[in-house]
Amino acid sequence: QVQLVESGGGLVQPGGSLTLSCEVSTTMFSLDYMGWFRQAPGKQRELVAVIKRGGITNYADSVKGRFTISKNNAANTVYLQMDSLNPEDTAVYYCNAHRTVLGIPRDTWGQGTQVTVSS
Repeated sequence: QVQLVESGGGLVQPGGSLTLSCEVSTTMFSLDYMGWFRQAPGKQRELVAVIKRGGITNYADSVKGRFTISKNNAANTVYLQMDSLNPEDTAVYYCNAHRTVLGIPRDTWGQGTQVTVSS
């Protein structure tokens, strides 16, 4: 059973920065990719960024140039560096781990961490 533990959310002023961390309970080499999603009140959960096993990254258009996803395989941890935050980034951020087991895709989600951008 894969487990994820997130940390790093909080309150930040517009233009500020935050770094989210997500530690996974298994070797990251067993995962197809890890990602960050977010869900704002009244909205659907949306993809923010993903990083694949080989290190390739993808970002939502709304965060390109402001957010950076990275990972430390030795620490089994993925990070989301968020810069130039604006109020539209306010949401609960969820870490996701995706793997394929016997041909079946499986997703594990973290508990979520609140990010609030406000003056």
